[in-house]
Amino acid sequence: MTGITDTTVHVRYLVDDVQAAIDFYTTHLGFVPNTAFPPAFADVLRGNLRLLLSGPTSSAGRPMPDGRTPHPGGWNRIHLLVEDIDAEVARLGAAGVVFRSEVVTGPGGRQIVLDDPAGNPVELFQPAAA
Repeated sequence: MTGITDTTVHVRYLVDDVQAAIDFYTTHLGFVPNTAFPPAFADVLRGNLRLLLSGPTSSAGRPMPDGRTPHPGGWNRIHLLVEDIDAEVARLGAAGVVFRSEVVTGPGGRQIVLDDPAGNPVELFQPAAA
């Protein structure tokens, strides 16, 4: 595993299609591939973030002892900083990326939430000018 240190943050996302997830994160959001074992697992890197992409056949996708089955989606999300949110929204929209929200402005900056191919949310955030 290249680029992984003790300062690397590891986040696991359950995905329906590992290759589609690799393609999405590397094509649209600036990640680079690290390891790939489709259809079960892959991981991609962006700075100090390692995003683990676990497919239905991975160990992370196995049913829990109480019978619940892990699945993609929800509202917990990775939070990626961008310099120009309007430009990113235009670029990603032109590429067919699905957004959950419009751009929202708050005291700390501006944000929008988009979905990866499995329905996992990703937040793009442009900090307010200091």
